[in-house]
Amino acid sequence: MQSRKPFYLLVALLFILGIGASVYRGMEHNVPFLPGKQVQSWALDAKVSFVGTGEPAEVSLSLPNDPAFDILTENASSPGYGLSVTDVDGSRRAIWSTRAANGQQDIYYKLTLVPSGKDELIAADTPAQPEPYIWPATEKTAAEQVIEEAWARSAGNLSFARQLMQTLSATNRSQNVELLLSGNSPTKLFVRMLHDKGIAAHEVNGLYLEDQRRRQSLVPLAEVYDKGQWHLFDVVSGKEGRPDSLLLWERDGNSVLDVVGGVNSQVSFSMLKDTRSALATSIDLMKNQDAWDFSLYQLPLEEQSLFKGILLIPVGVLMVVFLRVIIGIKTSGTFMPVLIALAFIQTTLLTGLVGFLLIVAFGLMIRSYLSRLNLLLISRISAVIIVVIGIIGLFTILSYKFGLSEGLTITFFPMIILAWTIERMSILWEEEGAKEVVVQGGGSLLVATLAYLAMSATWVQHWVFNFLGIHLVILALVLLMGQYTGYKLLELKRFKPLAGE
Repeated sequence: MQSRKPFYLLVALLFILGIGASVYRGMEHNVPFLPGKQVQSWALDAKVSFVGTGEPAEVSLSLPNDPAFDILTENASSPGYGLSVTDVDGSRRAIWSTRAANGQQDIYYKLTLVPSGKDELIAADTPAQPEPYIWPATEKTAAEQVIEEAWARSAGNLSFARQLMQTLSATNRSQNVELLLSGNSPTKLFVRMLHDKGIAAHEVNGLYLEDQRRRQSLVPLAEVYDKGQWHLFDVVSGKEGRPDSLLLWERDGNSVLDVVGGVNSQVSFSMLKDTRSALATSIDLMKNQDAWDFSLYQLPLEEQSLFKGILLIPVGVLMVVFLRVIIGIKTSGTFMPVLIALAFIQTTLLTGLVGFLLIVAFGLMIRSYLSRLNLLLISRISAVIIVVIGIIGLFTILSYKFGLSEGLTITFFPMIILAWTIERMSILWEEEGAKEVVVQGGGSLLVATLAYLAMSATWVQHWVFNFLGIHLVILALVLLMGQYTGYKLLELKRFKPLAGE
């Protein structure tokens, strides 16, 4: 007896590959597992203003560098300026230039952001140990006292940073702290004190995102390195950690805005919160990042539309296999119900059922007349096909005349399949009688209806098109059911009398 282990290994492999590929696509490319999911997006406008002096001008603006947000779209509005974007070691800057800038100048940089879910600030490499800050003579003693007091109350780099932040942001600050803050900003003083103890830290600029806010400015924050990660500290407010609404705009220690050929320069921000489709967002991000993605969205729209119908067929096939092999429902033709279910998707269920019954009924009447003519099989089938086309055309014209727009969709029925169904039912009527025709015809409609309900489900259509690995799972289930040789559920009624004895 041949071992079934290779077969079960193949089924398990297909199942694992299908599930794994689908989960990977959902996690890696943020493709939603359920249709209709929405994600939050932010539309930002950065407005650079300065007064030109009539000389050639060059404006350099740092661009967002935050792993917690992905840039969906970005563009600039700067009439009369040339624009280039530089990227040096991950630090991106937009540079506008013109031969002459005179008077008030306004430049806009616009972008759309979506959260990436990557809130942790992982360090690319271990930063070099900073050089201790050389304090001015007037601040040296006060700084050393504040640092030593905080150091004594700490146990590590982060706890030392927390103690320093509490000291600098306290409402009842000591005289030493007041002296130091008179010549330093809280964030810059915080970073210098950390450097004095050899702790890697640097000042960054962030933007708090609030819906429908205008003329907002960047706020200074500090990043402190510890165990492979950067930790955020808002020294002014005395808060540690990253708020959900914070966008880190500049993290490399460079200036946010540089203007040559102008005076009184500043940058302000306006923002607006919105929601958009998670699926569309995922597709746009993959295109922007040139991600390697084996999906049907790379095809032209016409082919995509075609595959949306084709990829539903395996779902219908799975339903047919289950209902015939496990349940035991008889159908007229093996996979004719799948094609009928596809037609139901175009016509809607009620219209499709009525149209199918009318066409088959009229076709059987015509077929009964053709059987008396003793035609050859090929001629008889050809005649039935022509008659089916005529019946569909007649019903379509009548539907249009009576204003029944649903009846116009009856043309989606597969005509060849209908012709063969009429032929098979006619032969079955002659050989087995009307009862068997009703049993197989009714079974076909029942299976087609159940297949339609499965294939028309929104989440099923979403899965089979966006997660191609699910087809491997369907294949594994079909192969597994193909090994079933037990009793069908509908056959168990034959043994019901034995159960009562």
